[in-house]
Amino acid sequence: MRRRRRRALGVGGAVVANSVLYLAGRAAGTDFTLTDPGATQSHQLILPEIAAFSLVFALLGWGSLALLERFTRHARSAWGALAGTVLLASFVPVLIEQATVDTRVMLCVLHVVVAVALLPMLRRRTADR
Repeated sequence: MRRRRRRALGVGGAVVANSVLYLAGRAAGTDFTLTDPGATQSHQLILPEIAAFSLVFALLGWGSLALLERFTRHARSAWGALAGTVLLASFVPVLIEQATVDTRVMLCVLHVVVAVALLPMLRRRTADR
């Protein structure tokens, strides 16, 4: 499979998987409602937001890997470290927001799903070189 196709499938897989997980979480009773600290009004996440955020961050992952491949010889290891750091940093807003435990857990799972879906981007085959 060509590199671009594999990477596009990783991005699409992240969006589809998170959309399905969101719908499953809603069906199981997760409200996906967040309230900023100090705010009085809450916000309920909806499917298009989940899909859009998944798409944006998956595309940023792809783009950052492509840039690293262009400018460094150690793109895969640098991207792995960058992706791990971004994943860990993505948990901070989830922990800061006021939300139910099940909402926080589901949001953390959604973040991990994007990271896992992008891992196939790191695979290298002879035809990809």
